[in-house]
Amino acid sequence: MITYILIAVGVLLLIFVIAAFNSLSKRSNQIENAISSLDALFIQRSDLIPNLIATTKEYMAYEQDTLRQITELRRPVQPTLAENPYLQPDEASTTIRNIMLQAEAYPELRANSQFVQLQHALSDCEEQLAAGRRYLSASITDYNDRIVVFPSNVIASLFGFKKYEWQYATEAQRQNVDVAGLFSN
Repeated sequence: MITYILIAVGVLLLIFVIAAFNSLSKRSNQIENAISSLDALFIQRSDLIPNLIATTKEYMAYEQDTLRQITELRRPVQPTLAENPYLQPDEASTTIRNIMLQAEAYPELRANSQFVQLQHALSDCEEQLAAGRRYLSASITDYNDRIVVFPSNVIASLFGFKKYEWQYATEAQRQNVDVAGLFSN
């Protein structure tokens, strides 16, 4: 009977050790996943923002050129009716019609919507980074709590689980992306 009790205690102890080990391993993997996700978001931000700004700058230049062309079209090449009383009214209406056709040939000007899209993309990217940081912090806290709390701390020390250090941003990482600087390039 004592043999069965010792075997049962041994099996229960083994099950506890395996469960604690697996729990610590899962939490360690969760932290690695959070770090990897944050790295992916940082890469996405570093790729996305300069590309969006370049696109917005190109569209602004296109829009400025379009507005310049429309303004030039509005300047009469020939004298207007007010300047030349001999100009036929049909000629004036033809000139106006040409201006309207030229303006309609250009797509809707959207630099403002490009800026709104840029602002939304920046905001969305920063929100995703903040969520990723919160997830990483929660994962580290959960894992480190398991490392120091009895009885899982015994299993952690037996199998060499170490506390994760908190990820602190460098001074450069704490700075916002210099969007104005990217626009001036």
